[in-house]
Amino acid sequence: MPLVRIDVTAGRTPEELRRLADVVQEVMLDVFAAPARDRYQVVTEHPAGQIIAEDTGLGYERTDGIVVVQVFQQGRDAEQKQALYRALADRLEEHCAVRPQDLIVSVSANEKEDWSFGEGRAQFLDGGL
Repeated sequence: MPLVRIDVTAGRTPEELRRLADVVQEVMLDVFAAPARDRYQVVTEHPAGQIIAEDTGLGYERTDGIVVVQVFQQGRDAEQKQALYRALADRLEEHCAVRPQDLIVSVSANEKEDWSFGEGRAQFLDGGL
Protein backbone atom coordinates (compact mmCIF):
# COMPACT_ATOMS: atom_id res chain seq x y z
CA MET A 1 0.00 0.00 0.00
CA PRO A 2 1.58 3.21 -1.08
CA LEU A 3 1.51 6.30 1.08
CA VAL A 4 1.47 9.27 -1.29
CA ARG A 5 2.32 12.88 -0.53
CA ILE A 6 1.28 15.44 -3.15
CA ASP A 7 2.72 18.93 -2.80
CA VAL A 8 1.45 21.81 -4.93
CA THR A 9 1.58 25.58 -5.03
CA ALA A 10 -1.63 27.11 -3.65
CA GLY A 11 -4.22 28.27 -6.15
CA ARG A 12 -6.08 25.19 -7.30
CA THR A 13 -9.75 24.76 -6.42
CA PRO A 14 -10.85 21.97 -4.07
CA GLU A 15 -12.26 20.16 -7.11
CA GLU A 16 -8.93 20.44 -8.95
CA LEU A 17 -7.05 19.13 -5.92
CA ARG A 18 -9.43 16.19 -5.60
CA ARG A 19 -9.08 15.38 -9.32
CA LEU A 20 -5.30 15.50 -8.98
CA ALA A 21 -5.43 13.09 -6.02
CA ASP A 22 -7.92 10.84 -7.85
CA VAL A 23 -5.69 10.60 -10.92
CA VAL A 24 -2.68 9.74 -8.75
CA GLN A 25 -4.76 7.02 -7.05
CA GLU A 26 -5.86 5.61 -10.40
CA VAL A 27 -2.19 5.26 -11.35
CA MET A 28 -1.44 3.54 -8.02
CA LEU A 29 -4.20 1.02 -8.76
CA ASP A 30 -3.23 0.46 -12.39
CA VAL A 31 0.56 0.50 -12.24
CA PHE A 32 1.39 -0.51 -8.67
CA ALA A 33 -1.58 -2.90 -8.34
CA ALA A 34 -2.62 -1.32 -5.04
CA PRO A 35 -5.82 -2.80 -3.57
CA ALA A 36 -8.99 -0.81 -4.36
CA ARG A 37 -9.54 0.63 -0.85
CA ASP A 38 -5.84 1.09 -0.19
CA ARG A 39 -5.71 4.86 -0.42
CA TYR A 40 -3.39 6.89 1.75
CA GLN A 41 -2.72 10.40 0.42
CA VAL A 42 -1.68 13.72 1.93
CA VAL A 43 -2.22 16.77 -0.27
CA THR A 44 -0.38 19.90 0.87
CA GLU A 45 -0.63 23.36 -0.64
CA HIS A 46 2.28 25.77 -0.29
CA PRO A 47 2.34 29.54 -0.81
CA ALA A 48 4.05 30.69 -4.02
CA GLY A 49 7.82 30.49 -3.68
CA GLN A 50 7.84 27.71 -1.07
CA ILE A 51 8.44 24.89 -3.53
CA ILE A 52 11.88 25.46 -4.95
CA ALA A 53 12.70 23.07 -7.78
CA GLU A 54 15.51 23.82 -10.16
CA ASP A 55 15.92 21.91 -13.38
CA THR A 56 18.91 19.68 -12.48
CA GLY A 57 20.57 20.77 -15.73
CA LEU A 58 17.71 19.44 -17.86
CA GLY A 59 16.65 22.83 -19.20
CA TYR A 60 13.17 22.78 -17.65
CA GLU A 61 11.38 26.01 -16.98
CA ARG A 62 9.22 25.25 -13.95
CA THR A 63 5.98 27.13 -13.29
CA ASP A 64 3.68 27.65 -10.30
CA GLY A 65 1.84 24.59 -11.62
CA ILE A 66 4.53 22.37 -10.11
CA VAL A 67 3.43 19.08 -8.54
CA VAL A 68 5.74 17.00 -6.35
CA VAL A 69 4.61 13.42 -5.73
CA GLN A 70 6.38 11.29 -3.12
CA VAL A 71 5.45 7.61 -2.96
CA PHE A 72 6.42 5.47 0.02
CA GLN A 73 5.94 1.79 -0.86
CA GLN A 74 7.34 -1.70 -0.75
CA GLY A 75 8.03 -4.36 -3.32
CA ARG A 76 7.99 -2.51 -6.66
CA ASP A 77 10.80 -3.06 -9.15
CA ALA A 78 12.54 -0.58 -11.44
CA GLU A 79 10.22 -1.39 -14.35
CA GLN A 80 7.11 -0.64 -12.28
CA LYS A 81 8.63 2.60 -11.01
CA GLN A 82 9.42 3.74 -14.55
CA ALA A 83 5.87 2.86 -15.61
CA LEU A 84 4.62 4.92 -12.67
CA TYR A 85 6.61 7.99 -13.76
CA ARG A 86 5.30 7.73 -17.32
CA ALA A 87 1.68 7.11 -16.31
CA LEU A 88 1.68 10.00 -13.84
CA ALA A 89 3.14 12.39 -16.41
CA ASP A 90 0.69 11.32 -19.11
CA ARG A 91 -2.46 11.21 -17.00
CA LEU A 92 -1.81 14.34 -14.95
CA GLU A 93 -1.19 16.25 -18.17
CA GLU A 94 -4.36 14.87 -19.78
CA HIS A 95 -6.74 15.15 -16.82
CA CYS A 96 -5.26 17.94 -14.68
CA ALA A 97 -3.30 20.14 -17.11
CA VAL A 98 -0.04 19.47 -15.26
CA ARG A 99 2.89 20.07 -17.59
CA PRO A 100 5.25 17.06 -17.57
CA GLN A 101 8.11 19.51 -16.88
CA ASP A 102 6.30 20.58 -13.70
CA LEU A 103 6.01 17.04 -12.31
CA ILE A 104 8.60 15.66 -9.91
CA VAL A 105 8.13 12.11 -8.61
CA SER A 106 10.17 10.32 -5.96
CA VAL A 107 9.60 6.70 -4.92
CA SER A 108 10.99 5.42 -1.62
CA ALA A 109 10.98 1.83 -0.44
CA ASN A 110 10.27 0.64 3.07
CA GLU A 111 9.51 -2.63 4.82
CA LYS A 112 6.48 -4.21 6.52
CA GLU A 113 7.74 -3.19 9.94
CA ASP A 114 7.69 0.46 8.85
CA TRP A 115 3.86 0.66 8.88
CA SER A 116 1.21 1.18 11.55
CA PHE A 117 -2.36 1.87 10.47
CA GLY A 118 -3.61 2.77 13.91
CA GLU A 119 -3.96 1.60 17.51
CA GLY A 120 -0.18 1.59 17.94
CA ARG A 121 0.04 -1.75 16.14
CA ALA A 122 2.21 -3.02 13.30
CA GLN A 123 -0.62 -4.77 11.46
CA PHE A 124 1.64 -6.33 8.83
CA LEU A 125 3.65 -7.98 11.61
CA ASP A 126 0.96 -8.91 14.11
CA GLY A 127 -1.39 -10.56 11.61
CA GLY A 128 -3.86 -7.67 11.36
CA LEU A 129 -3.25 -7.50 7.60
